[in-house]
Amino acid sequence: MASDPDCPPLPSGSLHARGAAPGSGYRGRFAPSPTGPLHAGSLLSALGSWLLARSAGGEWLVRIEDVDRGREVAGAAASQLSALDAFGLRADATVVYQSQREPLYQRALQQLLDAGLAFECHCSRGQLAAVGGIHRRCVARSNRRDPAIRFRVADDSAVAFTDRIRGHVQQRVDREVGDFVIRRADGNWAYQLAVVVDDAAQGVTDVVRGADLIGSTARQILLQRALGLPTPRYAHLPLLLDAAGRKLSKSERAHPLDPSTPIPAVRSAWRMLGQDLSCLASTGDVEALLEQVVASFDPSRIPIQPMRSGPLPLSHKR
Repeated sequence: MASDPDCPPLPSGSLHARGAAPGSGYRGRFAPSPTGPLHAGSLLSALGSWLLARSAGGEWLVRIEDVDRGREVAGAAASQLSALDAFGLRADATVVYQSQREPLYQRALQQLLDAGLAFECHCSRGQLAAVGGIHRRCVARSNRRDPAIRFRVADDSAVAFTDRIRGHVQQRVDREVGDFVIRRADGNWAYQLAVVVDDAAQGVTDVVRGADLIGSTARQILLQRALGLPTPRYAHLPLLLDAAGRKLSKSERAHPLDPSTPIPAVRSAWRMLGQDLSCLASTGDVEALLEQVVASFDPSRIPIQPMRSGPLPLSHKR
């Protein structure tokens, strides 16, 4: 490792001791959907959320978001957990599966229905598409046998929050989104409701995830307020793009990570988080590497702009 005043010396003590300091109060999480193996974009989110938790002396949880049965790939959850373990990213509590938590979602839904904050939606996809996808502009022509259930968004629903990476963010949910689905017509629970219920139930204080989900945050804050739940702090990490500038995904363009060679992937994710590779000494042990990345991590270097995968020069421009 080069001598660099920006690279702090490694502290003594174990990673676990520094990662779960008593009373730190920070609790983060990584919550993948089991739709395929982990790829470079997944690792970027996992490592980023893990680092922010560890740098705060907090806990890091893993939750498998498997409520969308139609998209789930058999064996994907086990593969993802095995890969995380190979990369040295281990949860501080038992892994939670959303598919086992449906009674919690049902209670939250009933609370919203009882308060008049949720309603059955009989509009078809075609009818919604004709009005730009904004539900309140749609008038159903007939009742559906299995309607979706939507959250009722009040007029003038401007939601603002401070993102740790991106600063002030605001969205007019009534104009830009409208009344949104919390239980789908096929009976599956919508992401927005499930994630809000689980974050509160697990005591998550900090939600760190990819920037592709920043548009969901205002809706989730509205649900938190309606259900009387705490609002966590938010940080949205840069997206990872392929060489053509398209977002990497498990279903397209993204190659699965090789758990047998974790070191290059962790170093690459470190670089994509805007961090200095010169702070990392050469090592063949992933645990030793993680000791280094925790000690050298600087959250202020995380970029806002999307990052391209591959050996490209790193820009810190925000």
